[in-house]
Amino acid sequence: MKIYTKTGDEGQTSLLGGTRVPKFDIRIDAYGTVDELNSYIGMLRDQEVNWMRAEVLKEIQDRLFIIGADLATDPAKQNVKKPDLLETDIEMLEKQIDEMEKPLPPLKSFILPGGHPSVSFGHLARTVCRRCERIVTELAAMEEVSDLVIQYLNRLSDYLFVLCRKMAQELNVNEVIWNPRK
Repeated sequence: MKIYTKTGDEGQTSLLGGTRVPKFDIRIDAYGTVDELNSYIGMLRDQEVNWMRAEVLKEIQDRLFIIGADLATDPAKQNVKKPDLLETDIEMLEKQIDEMEKPLPPLKSFILPGGHPSVSFGHLARTVCRRCERIVTELAAMEEVSDLVIQYLNRLSDYLFVLCRKMAQELNVNEVIWNPRK
C-alpha cells in the first residue's frame, strides 16, 4: 500500500465513514489539532524527567488516538467501528493530577511557561490542548461531539499544567512566577 493516494490533491479529504469534506472543515481542524497535541505528548514522554511517567503519557497518546478517530467520524454514519473513550480515562487523569499535586507547594501566583526545556515542552502541550478544546467545543456547537471528549481534553490540560509544576520540582528549577506591573 502506498502512503500517497492523491485523493486529497483537490483540497478534500474523507471522514471515517466515507463522507468527503474540505480540508479546512472544522472537524478536520479538530482532529488535526488532536494529532498535533499527540506529537507534543510524545515529546514530553521522551523527556528524561518523565521516564517514570512514560506509560501514563503513552496511555494519554492512545486516548488521543481514540479522540482523533471519534472526531474523524461522520456523526451521520453510525456503523463505523472505533474504540470509545470511557469515564475511567478521565478518572485516570484525575488520579494522576491528585498524586502529582500532593508534594507541590500551594499555587499562589500565576506561572509563566519556562524555567527548563522539559517544562517549556509541557506548557506547549498544555496550550495546544487548550486550543484543541476550543476547536472541539466550537465543533460541538454545530455537530454532535461526545461529552467525554470535551471533558477529557479539559482534564488533560489540567494534568499538563500540574505535570509542568511537578517536572519543575523534580528538575529542581524554580517556577517562573508572573509579577504583574503595578
